[in-house]
This record gives sequence, structure tokens and C-alpha cells, in this order.
Amino acid sequence: MARSVSPKVRALVDRIIRVDHAGELGANRIYQGQLMVLGKSSIGPKIKKMHDQEEEHLKKFQELIPIHRVRPTLLLPLWSIAGFALGVGSALLGSKSAMACTVAVESVISEHYNNQIRELVESDPETYQELLQTLAKFRDEEMEHHDTGLEHDAEQVSYYECIICR
Repeated sequence: MARSVSPKVRALVDRIIRVDHAGELGANRIYQGQLMVLGKSSIGPKIKKMHDQEEEHLKKFQELIPIHRVRPTLLLPLWSIAGFALGVGSALLGSKSAMACTVAVESVISEHYNNQIRELVESDPETYQELLQTLAKFRDEEMEHHDTGLEHDAEQVSYYECIICR
């Protein structure tokens, strides 16, 4: 960042990186939990592929934290445990439930990325062009995960409408 940014934009970038780092940690842990239960099943390779992408996302935000001097959330340990528990719990209910969890989580994350992209474009797109590209790439990959969940019968669980908040 060669030029100075306003405190408002700085706060926005801090929030984006902090929240997305926590979110990607949570997603990573959800897939780890699902892999523990379903890793050797027919859906295991799909979950592994999504997990690998989430690891890439988490690594990127871990790189951005010191670059942008962002303080990670203090709730990371709790978020890690909760994500893993959600992954294990959804997988114990079966592969369709695991995929329903994926659809629900990735829907929220994708919408969240869209809102962040919109805010950053309205604030300072030139300075944060690389961050915008990262957010757009990750949003697209989260939508792929969402679609993978749908392709693998997420909508067939009886409580699907409840967990996707419709």
C-alpha cells in the first residue's frame, strides 16, 4: 500500500481480513470433522477437494494478517472447536447431512464475500485491487462448494429448509 487510506477504509479492511480469517478457519475445521467421519466413504474425495481449497483460503488470510497489521479475533480457539464439532456432527448424520451443512455454510460465506466486495469497491478499489481479486476468487470457490453440496443430495435431508434459513 503506497498511499495512505482513510481510517474508515482501514477499519473496513481490518474487519474483512479478521472475519474472513476466522471464517476460513471455521470452514477448514468443518471439513476436517467431516473427513474424520466420511473420509473413506464415496463422498470423501469431494470433501477432501473442498477442504484443500479451504486450506488455501486460510493460508492466504494468514499471510494477509501481518501484511495489513490485522489482529486476529480472540475467538479463534472457540471457532476451531465449534467448526470441527459441526463437521463431525453433520457427517455423523450421513453424507446428505454433511452436504446440507456445506450448502448452508457456503451460502452464508458467499453472500458475505459479495457484501465485502461491494463495500471495498465503493471504498477504495484501486488500493485494494489484489484483495478484491482474492475475495472474488474465494467467493467463486465457495459457490462451487455450495453447488457440490446440491449435486450430492443436500436437499434430500428432511430439515434442509430449516438449516438454510428459508
